[in-house]
Amino acid sequence: MSTRWRRSTASRPHAVEAATLALVFLFTLSGVWMTHALLDEPVPLWPGIALSALACAALLWRRSHPLPVLAVTALCIMAEGALGYLMTPLLMGPVMTAQYVASLRTDRKTTWNSALAAAVGIALTGLFHNAFRDPVLSAVNPAAWLLMVAAFGSYVRVRREYAAARAEHTAREREEEARRRVVQERMRIAGELHDVVAHHLTLANAQAGTAVHLSRTNPDQAFEIVGQLWETTTMALRELKATVGLLHQDTDPDDELAPAPGLGQLDDLVAACSAAGLDVAVTVDGEPRPLTGALDLTVYRIVQEALTNVTKHAATRTARVRLAYTPRCLTLDVTNETSSSLPRASNKPAGGYGLLGMRERARSVGGTFRAGPRPGGRFEVTCAFPLHSPDESSAT
Repeated sequence: MSTRWRRSTASRPHAVEAATLALVFLFTLSGVWMTHALLDEPVPLWPGIALSALACAALLWRRSHPLPVLAVTALCIMAEGALGYLMTPLLMGPVMTAQYVASLRTDRKTTWNSALAAAVGIALTGLFHNAFRDPVLSAVNPAAWLLMVAAFGSYVRVRREYAAARAEHTAREREEEARRRVVQERMRIAGELHDVVAHHLTLANAQAGTAVHLSRTNPDQAFEIVGQLWETTTMALRELKATVGLLHQDTDPDDELAPAPGLGQLDDLVAACSAAGLDVAVTVDGEPRPLTGALDLTVYRIVQEALTNVTKHAATRTARVRLAYTPRCLTLDVTNETSSSLPRASNKPAGGYGLLGMRERARSVGGTFRAGPRPGGRFEVTCAFPLHSPDESSAT
């Protein structure tokens, strides 16, 4: 009902303004008639009506010129008081309306200076020209009403300024939150691009190098590796297109995009690494459990990045991936194995953002990450992730 009333008044501003002024004028005429009826020697009626009409007419400009309108209405009320009218709240309706609007549209100092000036003028007029000769009824009471209206108007103005400042602060917080989410999304997409590009280009480089090496001694195997190189680059372009496509979307991804990779594609990843000359052994301990989408993608990307680092930096061409499931935890170990016929792998961790990206991915799903050299020249990546069922994660 309140909303309907606000819409109705907003659509008819001139009608609302006319009704407001008519109501104020009606109250003012009631004050004029009250004085005329109460006094033993009635005061002239028509001058009071004329001054009331002039004061109410001046209210038409109360929003554009609040202080001049306040001065005109105060002078009209003082003139009525000088004629002997009792300055009741009914008679003072125009000046109290003007004072309220002036309190809303001027600063605190101007509000109280104008209110005190009008209150003093009305109080002096009522004190020396009122027929009742009662200082409380003719001077203190009118001044108190005017000052009370000024205080109420100042309170409303402060509340509106506070609400506006609060809305501005809330809007600024929304902008900051949106900006922060954009930065986080860019960092996430940058991580995806790093994983896709680094992994597939490393495999393609290894396959190309192997094909060149075998082109003279074993052409058939070299042609086979070249065919696998085409598959590797095609997969890289597909994932790169899907990831970059997120940057061009204004809404959520649609169903046309390929699903995010997970441990279900681990065999394809191992096959791609094998085509690049990396021998990967995968072992699974415990009973596999369904993983949430975020955890499934995180584990896959960490395995992918770890195997990419082995391909680029390790002195051996063998690696071991171990997944250990417990009722509450999933442990992932990726280790590059040693070989007696090759020199030991360097204990210095690979440079770039690989380890940093894996650490941030593990932390994003509540896991732990540890990477470093191990005895025998190995380099090991170890992660532990808390396990929750997809239903539990969605419920939280």
